[in-house]
This record gives sequence, C-alpha cells and structure tokens, in this order.
Amino acid sequence: MDVVSDAISAMRLGHPSSHRLRMNGGGSTQLHPFGGAGFHVVLKGGCRLLPDGGDPVSLGVGDAVLLPHGTGHVLADSPAETEILCGQYRLDCSRIHPLLAEMPRVVHLASRVGGHPELRAAIDLLAGELDETRPGSCIALPNLLDLLLVYMIRSWMTEATSGAWPRVLGDPVTAAALRALHSDPAAPWTTERLAAEVDVSRPTLARRFTTLVGRPPMAYLTWWRIVLTATLLRDTSDTLASIAGRVGYGSPYALSHAFQREFGTTPGRYRKATTRGGEGQAVSGRS
Repeated sequence: MDVVSDAISAMRLGHPSSHRLRMNGGGSTQLHPFGGAGFHVVLKGGCRLLPDGGDPVSLGVGDAVLLPHGTGHVLADSPAETEILCGQYRLDCSRIHPLLAEMPRVVHLASRVGGHPELRAAIDLLAGELDETRPGSCIALPNLLDLLLVYMIRSWMTEATSGAWPRVLGDPVTAAALRALHSDPAAPWTTERLAAEVDVSRPTLARRFTTLVGRPPMAYLTWWRIVLTATLLRDTSDTLASIAGRVGYGSPYALSHAFQREFGTTPGRYRKATTRGGEGQAVSGRS
C-alpha cells in the first residue's frame, strides 16, 4: 500500500453514495455538515457553492469540488437548469492521517482543456453508470467512487501551493521511506535499516523526514501502527494477539499499552465503541 491508499482505507466506513441533483434556475440546496467527505461535479449549467463560514466558489460545467472535512454548504444561484453529480464518503475521523487533515475545507478543481485527464475519465464513467442500471453496477459504482476520491486528492496535490504533504510525497527520499514503512509496517524497522533501504545516510534520512513530515521516522511508524490497530479493531474480529503480530508488536500487552497512550482508551473499549453504532465517533483520540 502507499500513503494515500492507506490514509483513505484507514478512515473509510462502509460504501460511498452518489446521486444526481437537478436545480431549477434560482433554486438552492442546503447540505448540513456530516462525518466524512463530500464532492460535487457540475454536469450541466452552473451554480455557486457557499461553504459555512467560507468564501463562495463559482462552479461551471465540468468543475469538481471536494469537501474533505464534511463542511456544511449551500448550492445556489444557478441561472438556469443545473445538473450536479453529488456524493459522500463516510469516514472515521477519530484518527485522520495528516495528509488528509491538512487539506483545505473546499478543494475546487476547475475544468480546463487537458487538465486532470484521469479525473475527467472517472467522472465520465461514473456519470454513465448512474444513467442506467447495468449488469455489475453494484460493484462498479462504489469502486468508481473510490477511484474518483483518489483522483481528486491527486489533483489537489498537483495544484497545491501550500501544505506539507505534497512536498513530502514529492521528495524522493522521504517518499521512498514512507513507501517502505507502509508496505511492511510489521518489519523490525530502525532508522538505520530504513536509511539503508532508501540508500541514504541515517542523518540525511532523519533530517529530511523529520523536517517534512513533522516527526522522526520511527515516531511516525509507531503512530501508523496504532492507526492500523484501530482499523483492524474496527473492521475485523481478530484477537489483539493476532493484530499485534500484523502491526509489528511483540505482545498484545505491549500493543495495548501503546494504544492506550495514543487513543486514551483500551483496545477492547475502542472496539466496542466503534462496532456498536459509534463508527469511530465515540473515541476522539489525540493528534
């Protein structure tokens, strides 16, 4: 797995949803804040997006907008009939990856000739699947929605003028180190071993990684192992001993101690809170 894939997978709850929204001239639609991310793609006409507490964004045909933090907003001021592809991703925000945490409240991806061809292709495929029920659509739709989210995040990263994580994943040394850690988080990593894996000196890796990511390599790995633990507690019935082996801890006791230090609760209590209707909202954790 890579950082973007892991960041999404660790937070995702259930299947995403989508629908077409049609607005008559002068109409408006209000969408309240929600626990996850949302998107809109203008298929016909145009409108303005008015985020809660933020500046309005004008949207034209082909424009896509991602709301990574579930910001409440209003779609309004369509001068004529407007058709919009809308969707939501339910996310467990108790332990958000810093890559997603630093994204702005509204990511506007304007349509332009030759811009973001992968995103445009995913939008076309998704709109086509929504036009009619086809064989396999129950599988195609959620997978296309997941693909759309990845492409919107990629597009933001290529256009971002601020934020640490576009720089993190653009740095060959730090990006290679993150790929190694995410590919095999249970390995007995040390800074020395990781530096050898990415073919740089230990001081070089420690300096570049810490400067860009905001924490040393082994501190990031410890945090990520606990996030993986939370995901496995939420999504599987695996024992804590089994999970400990999968995330690189020598014993369930050691993992339980580290988990409680990070999340402020025991693994057992976290599992109960997130599998009995809590969906991650009952435990806020610490950043």
